[in-house]
Amino acid sequence: MNPFKRYITILQWLPHYRRKDLWGDLSAGLTVGVMLIPQGMAYAILAGMPPIYGLYASVVPLLLYPLFGTSRHLAVGTIAIDMLIVAAGLSLIAEPGSARYIELAILLAAMVGSLQVLMGVVRLGFVVNLLSRPVITGFTAAAALIIGFSQLGNLLGLSIPQSQYIHTLILAALRRVGEWHLPTLALGAGGILLMLGLRRWLPRLPAPLIAVILGTLAVVGLHLDQGGVRIVGDIPTGLPSFRTPHFDVASARLLFPTAITLALVQFMNVISLGKVFAARYRYSVKPNQELFAIGLSNLGGSFFRSLPVSGSFSRTAVNARAGARTPMSNIIAALVITLTLLFLTRLFFYLPIPIFASIIMVAAFGMVDVQEVRFLLRAKRIDGYIAILTFLATLFIGIQEGVLLGVTVSVLAIMYRISRPNVAVLGHLPGTRSFRDLRRHPEAQPIEGILMLRVDASFSFANAEFLKDLILKESEPEDSKIRAVIIDSSSVNDLDMTALAVLRNVAETLKERGIELYFGGVKGPVLDVFQRSGLYDQLGADHFFLSPHRAVRYVLTKWGRSEDYLDAVPHGRSGTTLPPWEHPTSETDSS
Repeated sequence: MNPFKRYITILQWLPHYRRKDLWGDLSAGLTVGVMLIPQGMAYAILAGMPPIYGLYASVVPLLLYPLFGTSRHLAVGTIAIDMLIVAAGLSLIAEPGSARYIELAILLAAMVGSLQVLMGVVRLGFVVNLLSRPVITGFTAAAALIIGFSQLGNLLGLSIPQSQYIHTLILAALRRVGEWHLPTLALGAGGILLMLGLRRWLPRLPAPLIAVILGTLAVVGLHLDQGGVRIVGDIPTGLPSFRTPHFDVASARLLFPTAITLALVQFMNVISLGKVFAARYRYSVKPNQELFAIGLSNLGGSFFRSLPVSGSFSRTAVNARAGARTPMSNIIAALVITLTLLFLTRLFFYLPIPIFASIIMVAAFGMVDVQEVRFLLRAKRIDGYIAILTFLATLFIGIQEGVLLGVTVSVLAIMYRISRPNVAVLGHLPGTRSFRDLRRHPEAQPIEGILMLRVDASFSFANAEFLKDLILKESEPEDSKIRAVIIDSSSVNDLDMTALAVLRNVAETLKERGIELYFGGVKGPVLDVFQRSGLYDQLGADHFFLSPHRAVRYVLTKWGRSEDYLDAVPHGRSGTTLPPWEHPTSETDSS
C-alpha cells in the first residue's frame, strides 16, 4: 500500500464516499455536536479549566482524527476520566483556573500527543495490554466516584478545595451543611432527575442539552443568578488562535508522570471502543494507527488551545445509533462547535454551573459497573481481587498510583502463574490415543513404569527450578518404580537457555537413577532450540516424538510390553518392531 494511504487513512475511504454515507454522517455529526457542547464545557470545568476550553478541544482534534484514524464510529473529544487525571496531576503544580494552570494543561496535551505519536510510529501499541481488564474495571469504578464527588461543591453552591480523595470532599461538604445553597442544590438535583428520567424513558433525546436549555430558562425566568446561583457568564467569541504550547524543561519534568498515565489510559479507551464498534459493524481497527491518530489529534490540538482528548463511550454509542458511516461525522461535529464558537456563545451567558455538575455526576456514576466486579470474582478470583485492589488504591492513595499499583500487581500475578504453571500427571484414556489429567479424569489409566507429565506453560527462567523439583519429585513415587518420564510438550511454546540447562541437569539426574527422559509433541521452534543447543544429540533422536502416543508406544515396545497398550488404542496391534513410518527421526515437525 502507498505509504501516504497507510498513514493518512482518509485517502482510503474518501474516494469511495457515497451520498448515503453523507446523510448518515450528517445526522450523527449534528447529534454528537449538539451533545458535545454541554459535555465539553462541563468536562473543562472538571479539569479545573474555564468552560470555553472544552469547546476549543472540540474543533481541531475532531478535524485531525478522521485524517488518520481507522475507526468509523469513534467520537473524539474530552471525557470525564481524562479530565480527572488532568485535574489530579495539575492541581498539585498550579492553582486551577490560573494562567499557569491553563498553560500546563495545554502543554500536557502536547506531551501526551507526542508520546502517543512516538509509540505509534515505533509500534508500541501492545503496551496498552499492561492495562488489563481487572485494572481498567477497578480504575474506572474508582475514577467515576471521584469524578462524581468532585462536583459536590458546584452542586451545593460551596467553594470546596479540589481533592482526588472523596472522603475529603464529603467531610468538607458535611462540615458546612448550614452553608448549602438550596436553589443551587434544587437546580442541580432537578438536572440529575431529568437526565436519569430521559435516559430511561426517552434514551434517543440529548438529555444533557435538554437539561442545559431548561436550566438556563429557569435561571433567566426566576432570576436565580441574582439569588446566588453561579452561571457561566461571558464566554469569548471566536475560534482558538494558533499558539505554540509554552515549553520548559522543569514543567515537562513535573508533567511527565501524568502524561504517561494519560497517554496509556487514553489509548486503552480509544482502542477498546474502536474494537467494540468494529466488531459490531464488521470492520477492523489498527491499534498502532489509532495510537498515531489520537496522538496527532492531541498534539495538533495543543497548538489551538485544546485539552487532551480521546474517545467518548456515550458519544460514540450515540454516533453509531444516529447513523455514522465514516469518520466524517467527527468533521461535521467540529463544524457544529465552530458555528457555536463564532455565533452562539452569548446564549451560554446564563448557563448555570450546577447543571454542569449534574451532567458530570450522571455521566460519572453511570460508569460504576458492580456486575463486572462480580463477574471477575466468579470467573477468576485473582482478577476480581486485582480489580478491587486497583479500586481501593485509586480511591484512597491516588489516581496515578492506583493505575500503577494495579499494573504492577497484574504483572506480578502473571509472573507468579508463569513460575508455578499447571503440571498434570497424565493417564491413558482407553480406546483412544489421548492422555488426560488423572485428577480430572478418573477413567484415565496410568501406565506402569511411565510417568507422563504435561506442562501447561513455556519453559523459562521463571519456572525452570519449579519444574525441575516437580519432575524429580514425581519420578520417585513410593508405590511403583518409574523407568521413563515422558513430557507432553504440546503446550510448550518456548524454551530459553536457563530452562534448557535445567532440562539437561534433569536428564542427567534421571539417567543416574536409571530413568530415561522422553519428549512428545515438541513444536518446531522448541525442537530447533533443542537441536542447536546439542541437547537433542545428547539425549538421542529416539527421545523426541511427534506425539505422546508415539513416545509411549516406542518405550513400551522397547521394553517388550506394547501388547496391552496397543490393544487399548485404535487400529489394533503392531509387531514388536516399529515400522519405518513410526520411527521418531523419520518425521520431523518443523511447523
